[in-house]
Amino acid sequence: MTASILSAVQQIRRMRGGSQSHLMRASDGNFYITKFQGNPQHTRVLANEFLASKLGLLLGLPMPEVVVIEVSDWLIGNSPDLYVENAGHNMPCSSGLQLGSRYVVNPEKEMVFDYLPESLMQKNIRNLQDFARVLVLDKWTGNADGRQVIFSKSAKARKYSATFIDQGYCFNAGEWNFPDSPLRGIYARNCVYECVTGWESFEPVLSRAEQMDYNQLCSVACDLPEDWWLRYGSADALSCLFDLLYQRRSGIRDLITAFRNSSRNPFPNWKS
Repeated sequence: MTASILSAVQQIRRMRGGSQSHLMRASDGNFYITKFQGNPQHTRVLANEFLASKLGLLLGLPMPEVVVIEVSDWLIGNSPDLYVENAGHNMPCSSGLQLGSRYVVNPEKEMVFDYLPESLMQKNIRNLQDFARVLVLDKWTGNADGRQVIFSKSAKARKYSATFIDQGYCFNAGEWNFPDSPLRGIYARNCVYECVTGWESFEPVLSRAEQMDYNQLCSVACDLPEDWWLRYGSADALSCLFDLLYQRRSGIRDLITAFRNSSRNPFPNWKS
């Protein structure tokens, strides 16, 4: 059981994406993108989002806070849009403990964008360098999806901030293995990587990952609900996952090098 659990108090709207998440208001007054157990992707994507996001935050990457949110039978029964589509049928969302990812802005006052024209990306993203740094996490955790990101900007700000979201396909989604490929876990457009000039462009995230001790690594699993992973494999599946992650620290540079040498030619300014 988790140490502290929020309660969902209102369903705001359905969200796009394969997990069919919902934007919910929680008992702390904040808004969370909520993924449900039994979603069409896999219940393990809740565990993946929880673990990989906490690991990303530990590395210093701009990722949303993740929490456990309890959704009641009453709220599901009184919220007609709280359903998932599966095989042509609408099924009510599961009640119980779900995964909440903190919405980066107040949706009642500000907007977020999942796309910016390339002409805006080079000079109008405040933390463009983080696109290279997040590769450390995506390659380390075997993200089987393309890198997902949203852009936000307050009314008074000059530049957008990039926040890296949707870590559900880390650890190869529901499989919890690592079929590495150079073009997995990367952002769709090369322009975000043009600032990479060498290994220093991945710091300090790369060194933090390589030097992370086993206990620190395992700390991200604190408060992880067993319902999100235990029923889908052996009882030691979580410890086996962390054993593999700990071993993979030494191979992060090789995985980034494979991407560097790929047909994408992502780092044109890395000359040495």
